[in-house]
Amino acid sequence: MTKDPIIINAPASKSLSHRTLIAAALAKGVSEISSALDSDDITRTRGCLTACGASIVEKDGVLVVTGMEDGPEGGNADGKRKDEAPHELFMHESGTTCRLMTAVAAAGKGTFRVHGAPRMHERPMAELTGALSGLGTKFDFEGEKGFLPFVMTANGYKKKNVEITLEESSQYLSGLLLGAPMADHEVTITVTGKKAVSWPYVALTLRIMEDFKAGFSVEVLEGREWKPVPWRSIKHVTPGHVRFIVRPTGYQNTGYAVEGDWSNASYFLAAGAVGPRPVMIKGLAADSLQGDRAIMDILSQMGASIKVNFDGILVEPGRLRGVEVDMGRCPDLVPTVSAVAAFASSPTTITNVAHLRIKETDRLAACAAEVARTGCETETTDDSLIIRPSALPRGREVEFKTYNDHRLAMSMSLFELADMKVSLDNPACVGKSFPGFFDEWKKITG
Repeated sequence: MTKDPIIINAPASKSLSHRTLIAAALAKGVSEISSALDSDDITRTRGCLTACGASIVEKDGVLVVTGMEDGPEGGNADGKRKDEAPHELFMHESGTTCRLMTAVAAAGKGTFRVHGAPRMHERPMAELTGALSGLGTKFDFEGEKGFLPFVMTANGYKKKNVEITLEESSQYLSGLLLGAPMADHEVTITVTGKKAVSWPYVALTLRIMEDFKAGFSVEVLEGREWKPVPWRSIKHVTPGHVRFIVRPTGYQNTGYAVEGDWSNASYFLAAGAVGPRPVMIKGLAADSLQGDRAIMDILSQMGASIKVNFDGILVEPGRLRGVEVDMGRCPDLVPTVSAVAAFASSPTTITNVAHLRIKETDRLAACAAEVARTGCETETTDDSLIIRPSALPRGREVEFKTYNDHRLAMSMSLFELADMKVSLDNPACVGKSFPGFFDEWKKITG
């Protein structure tokens, strides 16, 4: 007899919450944003937007955002006292906030001191600071060039052309796209480099820009000629063959509801695949542009049953097998899939994920080390992770390190469904993206 499913409501999308609040803050007038995520990372973005001149007030569960009018403004901006200190943009450990807000603040005027937690100061920023330097922004690095902390003197995007790669992160491009409508002229952004990762996150940026009426077009190189294409038609990017023409339209204020988060829902969808009971997730858009909706396809390939209906996404357990899967488009799912792979009957190989090494931790090495604590054999290469399952130590306590990484903490929790007692060294780190995770997780573990 089929057991009744456990019902879980998906949290709001972190990626879309960042981008929606930025667009609302850049718009003139007042926007009302409902269902935005409340987490440590979103708090950092809100703080940076407030430092740049926006007002964000919570009223009856809705964020009322009053825009900056003329764009981000920091200390020493036109008309300010020359001895005024730079405005502080504190990123803590939010890489998304750091990359998006650095590019957005550079589209304004004034000086900004950009800094964060120690791990944030280890994460590369040279690709973005180099592109912004080419647009006219000046950087005074307090330590190593290309890394936080630094003082940035912004005077808007002064040039009309800029190149950026997507080899390390798609967020560099997203930041430039979000800032470009604030220029006083058209800006052309061309994707260069050898490969492009995490394209779906750029699609989320374009969606928010479109919804807040920022003007842009996308062109692809056919032969020697650039031709416009609908942005939604692009499923992957070939460097050197895609460019974005962003018009100086600014943004229009609007009311906006943030959709559910496929990244944070992935742990519950995975629970339906590996646990004893089906799990139904409500609040997800099955046709979402979020790249992490790929979790449905991956779990299905591994042998779980996935059903989409008007109530939500239903995942039922099945006999799981290993897969070989390119996760360059959905790197945030790697911890989830690596944990599920331990429950399978054959090895799993995850490829094209070198960029995971510059996340909150070296997430590739961390996934290998922590899954190995369950008795599995794991192996990493420069850009891949292999998991060879073994009998799981049911009935035993296993201590996992989180590396202060929210996604490690949430994904390792899946091993509770193998009758293990999971001990995490820092469970509170889930507050970065999903403060209520363990309250929801109790519904899974009973």
